[in-house]
This record gives sequence, C-alpha cells and structure tokens, in this order.
Amino acid sequence: MKVKALSLLSGGMDSALATRIMISLGFDVTALNFSSPFCTCTRKDHGCKNEAKRLGDELGIRVRVEFMGKEYIDMVRNPKYGYGKNMNPCVDCRIMIFRRAKEVMEEVGAAFIFTGEVVGQRPMSQNSNTMRLIEKQSGLSGKVVKPLSAKLLPPTQAELDGIIDREKMLAIQGRSRKEQIRIFKEDFGVTENLCSSGGCLLTDQHFAGRMRDLLDHDETADVKDARLLRVGRHFRLSDDLKLIVGRDEAENDRLEKMAGDDDFFFHPADEDVKGPLCVAQGSFGNEQLSDIGQVVARYCKGDDGASVKIEYRRKSGHGSWSYMARPAVETRIEQWRV
Repeated sequence: MKVKALSLLSGGMDSALATRIMISLGFDVTALNFSSPFCTCTRKDHGCKNEAKRLGDELGIRVRVEFMGKEYIDMVRNPKYGYGKNMNPCVDCRIMIFRRAKEVMEEVGAAFIFTGEVVGQRPMSQNSNTMRLIEKQSGLSGKVVKPLSAKLLPPTQAELDGIIDREKMLAIQGRSRKEQIRIFKEDFGVTENLCSSGGCLLTDQHFAGRMRDLLDHDETADVKDARLLRVGRHFRLSDDLKLIVGRDEAENDRLEKMAGDDDFFFHPADEDVKGPLCVAQGSFGNEQLSDIGQVVARYCKGDDGASVKIEYRRKSGHGSWSYMARPAVETRIEQWRV
C-alpha cells in the first residue's frame, strides 16, 4: 500500500514541481490549496487556485481548496510575528496554513506534509530559522518535507524512518528558478503552465495602505470589505466616511453589486453627463455631502470646472436626493486619497 502524503499546492511552479516529484517516488498524494481575500491568483479564467485544480486533474490527485476568510483578516490586524515590508504577515500566515494542514493530514491519514518551499527564496518566511519556528508553532516539527531543499535541511521524521529516500531529494536554494525550470523540462517534459508563484496583495505598498486604512477605521472589517479594496479609487473623507469611486463601467457595476445595504450611491444626475458610480460608506453631514459631490464631479467626463448635478440614494432605500457640486481641486483629491 502506498504511503499517503499531503501536498500544500499553491499552483505555483515550486509546489507543482514538489508534487510531481513526490508522485514519481510512489506516494499517494492529496493536495491542499489555500486562498484568501488577498490572493492575486484567483481569477475565474486562470490563476493559482485554478492551476492547482488543473494540475490535480492532470496528475490524477484530489485537490481540496480552502478559503481563509474573516479569521485571516483578524490575523492580519494583529500578527504575533509582525509584518514584512508592507502589511504582509508572512510568518503568521504560514502558521495558520500549517495548523489547518495538520488537521487535514490527520484526517486523510497522511504520514507527512510536503511543500514547494525553497531555502532563501522568500526572506521573511523561507529561511531555516523561521521555517523551524513555523513548524514548531503549528505542531508539525519534523513532519514537513521540503523536497526541493531537503538536502540543505535537517532530516525529517519521514526520512529518518526510511519512508523517504533523502538521496532522491534536492538541494535548491535562492530566488532563481532556473533549476526548477530545467527539472520540469528534462525530467517531466513540461514546458508550459509554469506559473512562477502565487502572489499576495498585502506585499503591495499601495494596497497595503488601503488595508491599513480599513483596519484603522473599522473594527469589524470582513471579507467583503477586504475585497472592495481591489475596486476603484478610495478616498478617506473623515474618520467616519470613506468614498469608493468606480474607474470605468465595469467597476461601476462591481461596486453596485458589492456595496452594503446601508451604503449610499452617488452619481451624476443627468444622463448626458458621463461619470462614476461612487459608494459612500459611513456617516456624513452637509460638509461631507459637499466633499462627496466635489469628488464625483471631479471624475465626470468632460469636466471643465462647471458644476455638476449629483444624485444620491441609499442602496436599500427607495427615495433619492440631488444637489449641485463643483469639481474638487487636485490638492484636495490627493489629500483624501487612500
């Protein structure tokens, strides 16, 4: 009977290679794929989640996909081991993933977990000391095999028990993926679908600023709020008010669908004036109403500084109101921009 193993399969090149290697060595592999509101690789047409499923179909293995939602956002708010360069809590993220993977490993009866991690590839989470910390905090010390760098690391329990032949493991390190590509081509005959790796919006400086603003102003932020950070232009008009401005028709449609029932829609009232749909979240008085109108007017097409008639309504309401507003000057726009 084949020994069962659990692959942490992102769909990127390294985890895909590790999975192919372990299958070629005769292990019965089940794959586990994680996603979050901050993944840059979960588009409907292609992306790492889809690539993980595609690879699973190709190799004849089961792929379980798990979404990390509100609990992940709560972790991002206050990570025990801090952030990377921006808002990326890489160490805490890996601990959360590994703890869940441990539960799945026990559920499916796998002897060990393996990953596509490469020593030295990611400075915060893929160095030897941090790898040991992550495994210890997740209760997986000695249970995580890293086929691509195993010869550079202490033997795991599976290697000590003779389940894995250490000589068949690799000794890749660093950020270059030339060796991975060579192995894909020469050992497996694969030259396509070599997605280098997944991505996380929390490593992006611009997005991280939006996330920091959200957490600073909303103690109950959830998955919907995090997903809205991807859409439109964002403006913080006061501690209690944020405005999201659609950049094109597609974003206008997305905002209309994603807005909460208590949010307000603002847009140009005249049909012959092309402009954005804007979502106002929070409370506002007359002063903020004027500010919102200035932002909406600023992004109306054909803006020549003339006043624009603005209409607004609550998403869940039936009535609407309108007023005139002049476009905001650029210094105010930049003052409010998140």
